[in-house]
Amino acid sequence: MDIAVGDRSKPVLVTGASGFLGWHVARVLLERGYAVRALVRAGSSVQELDVEPITGDLRDPASLERAVAGCELVYHVAADYRLWARHPEELYRSNVDGTRNLLGAAKRAGVERVVYTSTVGCIGIPHGGIGNEETAVSLEDMVGDYKRSKFLAEQAAFEFARGGLPVVIVNPTAPIGDHDVKPTPTGQIVADFLSGGMPAFIDTGLNVVDVRDVAAGHLLACERGRVGERYILGSENLTLAEIFRKLARITGRKAPTVRLPYAVAWCAGVCSTAWAGVTGKPPRVPLNGVRMARKKMWVTHEKARRELGYEPGPAEMALARAVEWFQR
Repeated sequence: MDIAVGDRSKPVLVTGASGFLGWHVARVLLERGYAVRALVRAGSSVQELDVEPITGDLRDPASLERAVAGCELVYHVAADYRLWARHPEELYRSNVDGTRNLLGAAKRAGVERVVYTSTVGCIGIPHGGIGNEETAVSLEDMVGDYKRSKFLAEQAAFEFARGGLPVVIVNPTAPIGDHDVKPTPTGQIVADFLSGGMPAFIDTGLNVVDVRDVAAGHLLACERGRVGERYILGSENLTLAEIFRKLARITGRKAPTVRLPYAVAWCAGVCSTAWAGVTGKPPRVPLNGVRMARKKMWVTHEKARRELGYEPGPAEMALARAVEWFQR
């Protein structure tokens, strides 16, 4: 589908293009004929893509003024995505202050459209039900500093939209696929399965989506999204056990069959996170991750389908691509 927003002779700024989702957003833009300018931190680069790198930092307003200069479109995908941080204030500086810095620069530059990448973690999930963009939710519902910082950043995006900046918000669920370099927590599930490092599981659920569909959904949001609205970009609601069964079919390996009681996982999270506080190294089992897993993060992307024409493919294809990429 051709995306007709913006002057293609002018660069499109993508933040986070050196990361998983941002890389795929940049790739789709390049495929559609856009010139992509990528904001990268010193020492970082965007592999395999012909982009214009510009060194900067979300915490450095002057670098953002340079980055947005001459751009009509901005995709703000970058975030400090950590379920544990020895210095949690770093998450707020990047995710909240950094978002305000970038949106302020975009407004002063007269940018035509901004797509802000939030997270499904900012969507309210009714007890035992399916969440959508209108489900009531508050800061008090956010588990951990990452979710709290993203919730506050999303509120900043709403604030800028009310102030006249044409911002559209997207809320990806759990993207999966190729080029998950770090990897993300969802990609880590696949990596651990392949290495045999997942002997047991807890009763939780995710909405799994192909990262390529999420990237395409960003462009649809830019073209068709309503300013000040948010759109869930997801696909299939799956339990962790169902994800493992799909991975077992793809790989021919055995899926774990031992279901770990939540109390055991919680104790492991407490011990692992406490030890991280001593060593400074990220915990193998972040307590906030265990706390998040207590609720199935199941949502519907019906609004994005209806208003944007967003039609994601099956999760199993994305899982197969992730398996192939991690094995390679």
